[in-house]
Amino acid sequence: MDLTPLKIVEELDRYIVGQSAAKRAVAIALRNRFRRASLPPELRDEVMPKNILMIGPTGVGKTEIARRLAKLAKAPFIKVEATKFTEVGYVGRDVESIVRDLTEVSVRLVKAEKMKNVEDKAVEAVNERLLDSLAPIPKQEKSMVNPFGAFFGAQRSSTQNEYDPEWNERVEKAKNKRAEIRRLLEQGELEEYVVEVEVEDQSNPMFDVLSTSGLEEMGINFNDILGGIMPKRKHRRKLTVSEARKILLQEEASRLLDMDAVASEAIEWAEQAGIVFIDEIDKIAGREGGAGPDVSRGGVQRDILPIVEGATVMTKYGPVRTDHILFIAAGAFHTVKPSDLIPELQGRFPIRVELDSLKKADFKRILTEPKNALIKQYIALLEIEGVKLSFTEDGIDKIAEIAEQVNQESENIGARRLHTILERILEEISFNATEIGSSSESTVTIDSAYVEQRLRPITSNRDLSKYIL
Repeated sequence: MDLTPLKIVEELDRYIVGQSAAKRAVAIALRNRFRRASLPPELRDEVMPKNILMIGPTGVGKTEIARRLAKLAKAPFIKVEATKFTEVGYVGRDVESIVRDLTEVSVRLVKAEKMKNVEDKAVEAVNERLLDSLAPIPKQEKSMVNPFGAFFGAQRSSTQNEYDPEWNERVEKAKNKRAEIRRLLEQGELEEYVVEVEVEDQSNPMFDVLSTSGLEEMGINFNDILGGIMPKRKHRRKLTVSEARKILLQEEASRLLDMDAVASEAIEWAEQAGIVFIDEIDKIAGREGGAGPDVSRGGVQRDILPIVEGATVMTKYGPVRTDHILFIAAGAFHTVKPSDLIPELQGRFPIRVELDSLKKADFKRILTEPKNALIKQYIALLEIEGVKLSFTEDGIDKIAEIAEQVNQESENIGARRLHTILERILEEISFNATEIGSSSESTVTIDSAYVEQRLRPITSNRDLSKYIL
């Protein structure tokens, strides 16, 4: 692994502006995984990940940092909201479903990786199935044999073993046609041709009902138990060759995979490299009440404890240990403090990072610097219609200034404010993009005057801006 903490931060800088403290913390956590993997086995199990608590308002990059980190590491990643879970005994999802969902993500990642290894064989099998549908070879009808003759050792005459010359000719023609269609398939000239193929029916309503009845929480997978007794149903569908190829490729690749090996590797990958992002953790902190909608949130904290500390959770693929899964929790902590979490949970998140509120300079950088910057997205989108969008320096400056102003005067929603403002500024251009693109004046310049013109009626009325911006 050549991802040093410095390189990890550099990579995160391509997508996220500022927040260097948070980036450094997650970079160290990721690098420590590599360091741990290089330790002797007896010491490796003793080194636990240092879980991270991110504190900061919405829209400053908490989720994006965790998501980009998981992509960098190519690790199983799942984002959950703490408010979605309830204490065991109440109606709702229990916290162990976090580990089950993470395992599902890991299985998908490993399966996709393994499919690449068998792709060549799968493509050959798919081409054969498509050829069978496009140019089937006629089959010889079997002649009836007298059972008494076979019993008494009577031999068929040599003329009976010879094929019908007309049928032989038909087979030869079919083979020639098949060779020609194979060539066209390989050259990609039949991708839009409609073909009827037999595909497996993926949906099974009975299994879906059983899986939602809580049996999954006991690690019971009815698809595996009853799959052999009740084989998969097949039906014929009319699809284009390109669509049929995608479906058949999945089927053929799955047949070539050893799913037991996939499940075993996926569990190992989830245990050693999994990342869980728990958002809105501040919403389950605070007062303890005996009734009301938040009655079970103290219990949710207690249920999260063993998962974060290290427990074994049963999944349909097998038991999964959570000892070395990295947990990143995040919350705005506007009305509560991290110290309002139960003490045991506070101790499970030793690294605390505060993310800064975004200022005008940050908004300017967000609009222009990241690889997926908003202005780059809008320019690319409208270019499809032939509109050449151009943002001047003072225009970008004005957008950043208004974003900061509205965030201060109303709810602070961070960088998400830019989405709202840009949509409002470009609404007229987006609506008339086809006409503008086909006209002689297809270049549109967004300067401070244009931004003022589009937003003045709203920004001048504070009450109105709360609803529209």
